[in-house]
Amino acid sequence: MREVKVHGVYRHFKGRFYIVEGIARHSEDGTAYVVYRQLYGEGGLWVRPLEMFLEPVDRAKYPDCLQEYRFELVEASPD
Repeated sequence: MREVKVHGVYRHFKGRFYIVEGIARHSEDGTAYVVYRQLYGEGGLWVRPLEMFLEPVDRAKYPDCLQEYRFELVEASPD
């Protein structure tokens, strides 16, 4: 299974870059979420279910995509 690297820089399959700030858990059901910040514009903070962050690109919807996964690690932190 793929893992998310906290403080790693990831490329979204549409080309933008993000840094993972951490992994959070939902207080009611324990679902894991990735907390990440966009590395462009105003640096907005986003959250997405861990499972969705790690999923493959939908090839039926995006047949010309060059990435295999929705988010791919491009730079790991020295942690």
